[in-house]
Amino acid sequence: MNLAPYLSFSGNCQEALELYCNALGGSIVEKHCYAENPEMAKHLPADWHNKLMHASFKAGSICLMAADVIEGKDGPCGIVKLSHAGSPIALSLNFNNETEQTAAFNKLAQGGIVTMPLQDTFWGARFGMLSDKFGIKWMFNCDKVSS
Repeated sequence: MNLAPYLSFSGNCQEALELYCNALGGSIVEKHCYAENPEMAKHLPADWHNKLMHASFKAGSICLMAADVIEGKDGPCGIVKLSHAGSPIALSLNFNNETEQTAAFNKLAQGGIVTMPLQDTFWGARFGMLSDKFGIKWMFNCDKVSS
């Protein structure tokens, strides 16, 4: 069994996935626009026809799915209302080295809010947290090599 988080965006899903590709070294492996589904597209404003109805992103063993969802409209897979405020979910990334951790952290922090800078912790790891410019919460962990 695998868990694949499904992220909702308010019209900037493509931009978010491009940031994640750059920051995490992954790729968009599947994407479909609302225009591909004429029945769904007829209920949306014309400027939403090229927004992402569904996309999948992979980087190493990470798999995320995502879509653009209009506030108050039913979206794909039963997603009802887009709301990032107060979300209890954070995506936790575990790194094997601090160089990769720092690079990903700095890229995702651009335009976002760092809630805990990368720092050594009492539990033997280097750890930090942020919310990216799309409101997605991320945690970055890199266990220290014990000598």
